[in-house]
Amino acid sequence: MTPNRLTQIGKYLSKHLRHQPERIGLTLEMGGWVEVHQLLHACRNHQFPIAFIELEEVVNNNDKKRFSFNETQTKIRANQGHSYPVDLQLEPIEPPPILYHGTHKKAIQSILKNGLLKQSRHHVHLSLDLPTAIQVGQRRGKPVVLEIATQTMCDRGYCFYRSDNGVWLVESVPPEYLKIIPNPRKDKPKLMTV
Repeated sequence: MTPNRLTQIGKYLSKHLRHQPERIGLTLEMGGWVEVHQLLHACRNHQFPIAFIELEEVVNNNDKKRFSFNETQTKIRANQGHSYPVDLQLEPIEPPPILYHGTHKKAIQSILKNGLLKQSRHHVHLSLDLPTAIQVGQRRGKPVVLEIATQTMCDRGYCFYRSDNGVWLVESVPPEYLKIIPNPRKDKPKLMTV
């Protein structure tokens, strides 16, 4: 499959498994799952046919691991990032002491005033390492990376979750738990493992 086709399918799946499943006649089950045969049928009926082998390649090779199959590959879901109301059945898990959030320069004043808010999504997305946060932040311009005092948040009762693709999720991050990392491209912290 060409990189362009991989990107097209990934975007199509994101739109319909995270935001508008009803647009192509899908209903997400508990956990955000949908039957693979129903998805492929719906895609074909809406003039965007996807072969199962292409679906496998997108799940296995999407740069952000946005999608997962169940163990039998009969169901598929988006791992996180939903604006569509669905219970992803994530269990609370203790995060590492520090996580990161990448954003862009234009958003930083609002974030420092109001904290990180989930907006139309289910959760705020946090990164385990600095390079990932930089990559996320530069999607909309010059990146700004925030360090999140997750240990302090946990100690004060905040719940964290981790999606299947390793993205950390939390309901919100108030401003008092945020710190801007100056020159994030120059700082090279060790990658943390969980």
